[in-house]
Amino acid sequence: MKTAQVYKDKIVVKESEDIKLYGRKGAIVKVLGCGLCGSDIVKFKHNIVHDGAVLGHEIVAVILEADTDTKFKTGDRIVTSHHIPCGECKYCRHGNVSMCEHFKKTNIFPGGFSEKVFVSEEHLKKVAYLVPDDITDEEISFYEPLGCCVRAIKRCNLSSGDSALVVGLGSIGLLMSEGLKAMGYKVYGCDLIPERIELAEKMGIEAFNSRDLNIFCEIIKEKTDNYGVDSVFMTSGADKAIDVALKSVRQGGKILVFSSTPLSSGYPNNEIYYKELTVLGSYSPSPQDLKDSYELLTERRVNVKNLTTVYPLDKIQQAFDDTVSNKIFKAYIKISN
Repeated sequence: MKTAQVYKDKIVVKESEDIKLYGRKGAIVKVLGCGLCGSDIVKFKHNIVHDGAVLGHEIVAVILEADTDTKFKTGDRIVTSHHIPCGECKYCRHGNVSMCEHFKKTNIFPGGFSEKVFVSEEHLKKVAYLVPDDITDEEISFYEPLGCCVRAIKRCNLSSGDSALVVGLGSIGLLMSEGLKAMGYKVYGCDLIPERIELAEKMGIEAFNSRDLNIFCEIIKEKTDNYGVDSVFMTSGADKAIDVALKSVRQGGKILVFSSTPLSSGYPNNEIYYKELTVLGSYSPSPQDLKDSYELLTERRVNVKNLTTVYPLDKIQQAFDDTVSNKIFKAYIKISN
């Protein structure tokens, strides 16, 4: 079978040994396609995976072979996430599921950018779903990233009618905006790239260019009765994103960090202290967040059309390069028919 493997500064598509069940409970699936996640980009760019590693986890697949006590059977088209919390440790009991050691150890094998993948029985029981016939592979591939957004929104614990600003309108920023809209909040967005702002507006999101921060902040104040937004979701890790967040959020408001920021960046303590701000992070979803994501997608309550650019597996390096250079919003690697 073909797999896309990382080798230092490049990704190489190679023939690998076929995988089989070998008596394990679970399923061997044919991967139809896999979304390219920002975390895949980070791991590749910063060389934090070993040579030969197969990245990718946002898979849509068809079951080829199964030994399972679940409802799934050969021929089923499914979507699944890659990590599963134990549900019992201190982290899980406090809602910090992505800190769970079991969560970090579980994964699909060898990785989503592969023609075949082993999906364990635990995955099938807790985080896998059948894909309805009326939803495309590209649309349902947003199942896991949308789950991440759902978790972030929940962690902010917003009140009915609250307003939110999404800083950065790449694929995750647009997805976060769609999730906020679907959950009943007033959403604004900002970016520096005109094409992103234009797409956001087509999706019904009030979006603005934040290059001139003073003008942008005046717009936000005008939109919020001079208070500022109740919450800011930072889906951009750019230096200026912190300034945008601090100047746009109301006193007593919340800033949700959903991106890596430069190590030299930080939040001025006086801003947090005097404005009584809450700054919190969010990482990966729980099984319930994923269930909510699945329902939002299959019930068409979020719009993910026109966000993906499709690449064949042998063009995966180009998909990485185009994503890094902001030529596209979101890459989807089509692997099988």
